Amino acid sequence: MKLWEKKYQLNKEIEKYTVGTDYLLDQKLLKYDCQGSVAHTKMLNKIGILTDEECNKIIMVLYEIIKMDKNGSFIIEQTDEDCHTAIENYLVKKLGDIGKKIHTGRSRNDQVLTALRLYYKDEVKCTISLVDLLLEVLTKFKNRYGHVKLPGYTHMQKAMPSSFGLWCEAFVESMNDNKTMLNEVYRIVDQSPLGTGAGYGVPIKVDRELTAKLLGFNKIQNNPIYVQNSRGKFESSILHVLSQVMLDLNKISMDLLFFSIPELGFVELSEEFCTGSSIMPHKKNLDVLELTRAKYHQVVSCEFEVKSVVGNLISGYNRDIQLTKKPVFDGFEIAKSCLKIMALVLENLKVNKKKCNAAMTDELYSVERAYDLVSEGVSFRSAYFEVSNRY
Repeated sequence: MKLWEKKYQLNKEIEKYTVGTDYLLDQKLLKYDCQGSVAHTKMLNKIGILTDEECNKIIMVLYEIIKMDKNGSFIIEQTDEDCHTAIENYLVKKLGDIGKKIHTGRSRNDQVLTALRLYYKDEVKCTISLVDLLLEVLTKFKNRYGHVKLPGYTHMQKAMPSSFGLWCEAFVESMNDNKTMLNEVYRIVDQSPLGTGAGYGVPIKVDRELTAKLLGFNKIQNNPIYVQNSRGKFESSILHVLSQVMLDLNKISMDLLFFSIPELGFVELSEEFCTGSSIMPHKKNLDVLELTRAKYHQVVSCEFEVKSVVGNLISGYNRDIQLTKKPVFDGFEIAKSCLKIMALVLENLKVNKKKCNAAMTDELYSVERAYDLVSEGVSFRSAYFEVSNRY
């Protein structure tokens, strides 16, 4: 039974089209929706909608669903449309009329937002822990190879002396900035939407502060219209921060691909990290870095997909917003997998000190020579021209 069940039967092709892949995507949200329903049930008990016995029975079944979901035995069907319907149908099947009381004081609109916010909070925390792992690996790499000099490049040409220590520190600083942004986006999504209904409140007095506290939200999101308007806004903010993380991984990948070309050979990736060619027996390809480089663009496309979907919509809920779910799920999965892979790559990366030293050619020290003349009283411009004539 659908939560919006009418007297008429929905056309099967329309049903298939409107449901889309939501019933598949919602497997990720099942436990979070149950958590939101547990808090909502306790609140309904407090305001007198549910008796203590009804409350306990509903909560017991909700935890049963969480357990079934964990072992893969609770499957959302296309006819369910989403996790909310699947959960309520199961409650009704197990508890009869008691299960029909669960939806009092809420809409699927604030229900899904609650589940999504809980999911986002967990995913952001997981992403931060993976950034910490990468920072740890970068620090170890710096301790091992930081003293090794290598050319710094501008315009893809040799510029000035650099080192692997300087290179590592650049990404350590940037990743710490990424952590700041991740913590900030966590703070923004850490607001409870539960109790705002379909965007205009509900006609009974619900205790929103209680459900927010039970679910571990820092505060409630007050305005019910803004609750709906923030869907897409918060998601694009999350994806923007993830794209910043991926931008760093893109640049690390590009640097390592450049450093590893045979003509330079500054770094060497372990053989077990390399794929081969179907025609050229000698090839050892760095696909892992090329794919990570490309996946930055995938996350950027997820961000723009969300922004494009939610643009030009009037205030309140619009079904278009359903299409913002998958890009956010994809963005998290891509960023997390890339952070894990890059930590693994750097952990096993070797530096060829001999080739690095050989690349430290004379022109890299031209600026230093110009400043030697400056220290002798020569103007910088004159020193610049004098040194430039040597090359």
